Amino acid sequence: MSEVYNPFKIMQGQVEEAGRLLYLDENIIEHLKWPQREYKFTLPVKMDDGKVKIFHAYRVQHNFARGPAKGGIRFSPDENLDTLRALAALMTWKTAVADIPLGGGKGGVCCNPREMSDRELENLARAYVRAVCDFIGIDKDVPSPDISTNPQTMAWMMDEYETIIRRHQPGVLTDKPQPLGGTEGRRDATARGGLIAVREACRLYNIDPTGTFAVQGFGSAGQRIALSHAEFFGGGKLIAVSDSKGGIYNKNGLDARELLMHKLKTGTVVDFPGAQPVHRESVLEMDVDILYPSARENAISQANAPNIKARIVCELANGPTTPEADEILFKKNIHVLPDVVANAGGVTVSLFEMVQDSYSYFWDEETVNRRLDRILTKAFHTVENTIRERNVHPRLAAMIVGVARIAEAARLRGWI
Repeated sequence: MSEVYNPFKIMQGQVEEAGRLLYLDENIIEHLKWPQREYKFTLPVKMDDGKVKIFHAYRVQHNFARGPAKGGIRFSPDENLDTLRALAALMTWKTAVADIPLGGGKGGVCCNPREMSDRELENLARAYVRAVCDFIGIDKDVPSPDISTNPQTMAWMMDEYETIIRRHQPGVLTDKPQPLGGTEGRRDATARGGLIAVREACRLYNIDPTGTFAVQGFGSAGQRIALSHAEFFGGGKLIAVSDSKGGIYNKNGLDARELLMHKLKTGTVVDFPGAQPVHRESVLEMDVDILYPSARENAISQANAPNIKARIVCELANGPTTPEADEILFKKNIHVLPDVVANAGGVTVSLFEMVQDSYSYFWDEETVNRRLDRILTKAFHTVENTIRERNVHPRLAAMIVGVARIAEAARLRGWI
């Protein structure tokens, strides 16, 4: 990819564009362009060889106008402040579009989890909580997992937090193991939210969801969408998948469960029996009905957007489409389901977990799924109505909805 993108600058440009269309005062636009709080930490962690290693860590809290900050914690070697700022802001818009009472946050630690033992990862998780403890809480900021963190990480963090404050408070982190206050329906919530958005788009645009689909990125979200698409719709043929090491294709279809077993065994989708190897980037350009970008940022750019053939692009990843690509896809009449809608299932069910933790009474999975469906169906149609009313591409429509709601809350509070 020849373009170089700063995700935070992209986000600021999106806020400015939405703000102008909403005729917002310049001061509120400027306010929404920046995080309200940012923290930087250095974490000394004892490694298995007895040496102490210093890790650099961050927590960004973008906005509190509608509720406590909410967002994941990443363990990744290439974390930087601008990426985390952009992702924290994305959480602000995502919770606003879903119309749930939360703000946006994001955290990260610069590390390579693949080179660390479980003991080292636990030590790092606990060190992070010791650093951020004063700035998180059920009424301040509620973290959750993200890249290379998981429910076990949240369990370690919750335990460290409760050890420090000396009281039980499981709602301080979400996507925990169920025995520690996690909720039914959380593990597949992101994929289910995407499927709800796809269902509504197929109904609206008369597209058959039981046709072909491709998944770019075979991490947690990609795996779950591959496994659940056909079950959710009563059909659907997975014909192409990629991960960081390559891509595979079979026009007759790929068995998602067998592919997952292969991935768990070998660490990649490459060399899956019966599949044809393809370049990982070419999976984005497959002739399919539905494409699920499920990897990292800027996967669909000005360079490859003209070659996208899918009728629906459902963004399970955060920020997989660049601004130039948004315009190209809109002109091609390709229906993009932007991340703030398509992958809002995770944060919505995280809110459900917070609610259940607060009064120690837990819902069954059917209840969780039904309430998720109602919230995301409403969010989808709110954005679609804005697309039609203003004749703008879907991401800008979603930003208009989110920015308007945050601006209203900030105005009512008297901030601006």
